[in-house]
Amino acid sequence: MLRQPMLTVIMPVYNMEKYLGRALEALTKQKDRNFKLLIVNDGSKDKTREVAEQYRDRFLYFDIINKKNGGLSDARNVGMTHVTTPYFTFHDGDDWVDPGYTTFFVRAFDEHPDVDIVSCGFWIDSEKRHESHPVGNKTSGGLIDKREAYLKMTNVFGSPVKGYTWNKGYKINIVKKYHLHFVEDLAFMEDQIFNVKYVSLTNGFYYSSTPYYHYWQRADSMVHDLNPKKIPDNFKANYRVWRQIIKSLMAEREAQKESKKIAKKASLNDFDHQDL
Repeated sequence: MLRQPMLTVIMPVYNMEKYLGRALEALTKQKDRNFKLLIVNDGSKDKTREVAEQYRDRFLYFDIINKKNGGLSDARNVGMTHVTTPYFTFHDGDDWVDPGYTTFFVRAFDEHPDVDIVSCGFWIDSEKRHESHPVGNKTSGGLIDKREAYLKMTNVFGSPVKGYTWNKGYKINIVKKYHLHFVEDLAFMEDQIFNVKYVSLTNGFYYSSTPYYHYWQRADSMVHDLNPKKIPDNFKANYRVWRQIIKSLMAEREAQKESKKIAKKASLNDFDHQDL
């Protein structure tokens, strides 16, 4: 008898017919196949939908949402409104994963029930260089506080965490409680903005540098396209990220001060009672 699935994999896709088969094939080989796959077809004009439908019978739980093109953030937001499992993650249509990918998220949340977000390591696979290598030069992991989580998410070099969504596991109740969503007015870094906001509102971050996700660096990817028009968006995105981080850390500092005051007052009261 199948247990109720705990994880949803949200896969936003747009004109991914060339790569989608590879992504779905890897997901069929998961050690833990008891997860929901939710494909959000963001108005693709090629055969993305047809490729996806070919895999419907190879998953225990499979659904496709076909919508008008609205961009990556909009597709992610639509996907989150359809999540019915406690946990979810994201998966880009041109990437692929190792067999332990879905197992990692469910196990991490199970072993750390007080944690609200988990993160695994990842591989970078370069189309130009024809090579694959894990990010980070040493094995690391464990529970970290908000300050360290922010540092690992914004670290440009060597961090196995970064600000991506596809190596993160989230709790849907957190998203619903705080009405979290991806901003739709920026061309990129919307994932980092989402993650920083999510972490600022929650407690507990667990990560492992063990890589399960393969990030495909395509030669034609818009992420690596040096377009001068992106400069204003880059400035806006970084401003929002660091404004949120500073606000969060200042709030944490004030909370710690207040906690120390309360503890000191309680200690003095206990001392006074001992003299009676």
